[in-house]
Amino acid sequence: MLKPLTSLATTALALSLALPLQAAPQDTQTLKRDQLQQLLKAHENNVPENFDDFLTQVKQETENESLQSAIDRYLQDETLEGADFVNVYRLLGLYTRLHYGDEVVDLLGEMVAIQTSKEGDRPQHENPGIQEFGELIKEKAEAFGLDYRNVDNRVFEVELPGSSDEAFGILTHGDTVPAQESWELDDGTTLDPLEITLIDGKLYGRGTEDDKASIAAALYAMKAIQENDVPLKRTIRLMIETTEETGGEGFEYYKQDNELAAYNIVLDSGYPAVIAENGFGTIDAYFPIQEANGDGPFISDLTGSLATNQIPATASATIEGGDSQALSEKLAAQGEEYVSANGGDFQVMTDVQDDAVKVTVKGASAHSSKPDDGINPVPRLAGLLVQSDIDFQPNQYTAAIHYIDDNYGLDYHGKKLGVEYSHDFMGPLLISPTYLERQDDRLRVAVNVRAPKGEKSPEELADTIEQKLVSYAEQQDVDMQVEVEIGDWMLRDPQGAWLQTLLNIFGDTTGQEAEPISSAGSTTAKLLPNAINFGPSMPDEEYTGHTDREFKKRDNLMLDIQMFTEMFARIGNQERLD
Repeated sequence: MLKPLTSLATTALALSLALPLQAAPQDTQTLKRDQLQQLLKAHENNVPENFDDFLTQVKQETENESLQSAIDRYLQDETLEGADFVNVYRLLGLYTRLHYGDEVVDLLGEMVAIQTSKEGDRPQHENPGIQEFGELIKEKAEAFGLDYRNVDNRVFEVELPGSSDEAFGILTHGDTVPAQESWELDDGTTLDPLEITLIDGKLYGRGTEDDKASIAAALYAMKAIQENDVPLKRTIRLMIETTEETGGEGFEYYKQDNELAAYNIVLDSGYPAVIAENGFGTIDAYFPIQEANGDGPFISDLTGSLATNQIPATASATIEGGDSQALSEKLAAQGEEYVSANGGDFQVMTDVQDDAVKVTVKGASAHSSKPDDGINPVPRLAGLLVQSDIDFQPNQYTAAIHYIDDNYGLDYHGKKLGVEYSHDFMGPLLISPTYLERQDDRLRVAVNVRAPKGEKSPEELADTIEQKLVSYAEQQDVDMQVEVEIGDWMLRDPQGAWLQTLLNIFGDTTGQEAEPISSAGSTTAKLLPNAINFGPSMPDEEYTGHTDREFKKRDNLMLDIQMFTEMFARIGNQERLD
């Protein structure tokens, strides 16, 4: 999942796309945030067992004659239009939130308890956690009266049929990035990432923000529509992908034999609606293993993130050889100076373990699409070790720290590589060293890339970076193999009735500005026709997916349920999507 990067004014967006941009429809007769809040408060302790009874209750309590008329016409199976159409389905969203909010939280807890991150080299479709997750989705779908199909553990598909052959797609994912065995909050509280924990209105656990909460909310939105016999013209097709965090092979497999809907919505990014995404890529550098065989200290291990698309909270180096106590004291002193000289917003810690010294840099974890939300300890560890006056024996680790410090440093816009650029709507190029892995005969150093539209194509940008790094290796006389791959960016036409519906839902429900935005990240929206992202991340709030403190605010989850339900019903029934 990704966090939205930027939102521009309507005129700026229109200019950037050379297209006129219509504002989200504003109807003064439709229910807005304050009215919805009043209804929520009035009914939170008295929720009828079905939607028709809820409508009857609202009709009896309101003095709004237009709303009363709309409710009467809906209950009499008449066709609704305009504000009447919007208001009835907006009430359906509110009813689903009130009736099923607690059950959605419970289901999210069941999902979080299943570990769905990739394990070693085993394909995800053979991962027991993925298989268990599919069984949970099947159990819930069948209990909710929905159609379920398991596409070879690559995609779990849940459908609510409409009255026509047309469908619209809803895509999200059930896999997660890995998590450490435990998380520690700022106050010292220790959490199990595979157990949902509610603290101060926040639901902590791996996958709560990215992306299991979206699945739980979507399933209950479909359940509410199904069991209350809400008419649908279009089929709602929920597709739950299992490899989004590791390249998207599962959805590529699904696409081979399954026709995609003409219009799609992805629940894996942010509100109000994401119409542009950066190209996702990786710069891989490989260094052959070179065992230290001289005298003096040498680096015997380096650790970074658990995934290439995750900025870790800590990075560490193990140093052997020499006087470990003296090395520890020297690195502690130099670490203090290095921290002071480079912002003072991270820590360096040293610890003597047997005959070795472990040096740990503590930063702040973040999603790699939002490096400015975190403090990346990987390049800081490299910089500290390179700039220390310790003469390390040369090996793959010394080559790696020099490579990171020389080509990336503490900047994350590609300045040192000479490839920095920015797009007016999509924002700047982002490049972050994240992942270190010792393989059988080599060390892999992975650098995450988020590339907006630029003068060069993604392929040309990748080729430029590769040439620069090959030249660097030759100049430094270092044995280094380089592989660079950058996927295409996405920039959608901001027109379309389905997009305007999403903006209207978000703006009226939250009272916030509702204009299309761009994201620095990359989702499977790129793999779908006419796909845009709708949630689940809220604007101007901390995004915690991929971090060691991942949480979903319970209030935001309730908004997801409410807005997803309205969205399914309205897009499932409106005349046109284009």
